[in-house]
Amino acid sequence: MESGTATFISLDGEPPVRGFLHTPAQPNGSGIILTHGAGANCQSRLLMAMGNAFAAAGFFVLRCDLPFRQARPFGPPSPAGAARDREGLRRAVAVMKEKVKGAVYLGGHSYGGRQASMLLAEKPEVADGLLLLSYPLHPPEKPEQFRTAHFPELRKSAFFVSGTRDAFGTKEEMRSALKLIPAPQAILEVDGAGHELLKKTDTELPTRIVSEFQAFLKKRG
Repeated sequence: MESGTATFISLDGEPPVRGFLHTPAQPNGSGIILTHGAGANCQSRLLMAMGNAFAAAGFFVLRCDLPFRQARPFGPPSPAGAARDREGLRRAVAVMKEKVKGAVYLGGHSYGGRQASMLLAEKPEVADGLLLLSYPLHPPEKPEQFRTAHFPELRKSAFFVSGTRDAFGTKEEMRSALKLIPAPQAILEVDGAGHELLKKTDTELPTRIVSEFQAFLKKRG
């Protein structure tokens, strides 16, 4: 299927919404927000590939820069700004709900996915489910610092995608962490992939992720 078109959007507000809206050639009525990790922006290779793959499957896609990245082009987020980053995601979902009548999902890579999951733990009514790419379970080489305190509060379905060589969480650690989530959850393990997830030579993974995500949603009912 065709992936449709991607158009830059910048909407004022507090915080602003800035990114690229993918309009599918054959809409399925649903939408998804995709956002980036701590060291990237919405133009990362992974997010661009995922945006095209979701649009080809009929989703409206908004891949957006979190507020911390809008404030400065480089550098990591500050813990003090995390709540504002979550508010940016909430506003992005509101923008998407003006485009589609069906379900809207929140997705993100690493830090972006963590903030998306924290937002839905706090406000489950915001979106219909989660796509978490390379969830940063703990800092590299610091397995005692788990970022799962909010997992028991998740009431919306969560689909994880994790590389088997991700320094932010081993296969065993990820599988164990998912048991903390009371909502439907599943994990797609990508053999040999690290935290960046998408290898330069891998052109099939984004389509596979979208297909598995849709199958998960369908099975969930």
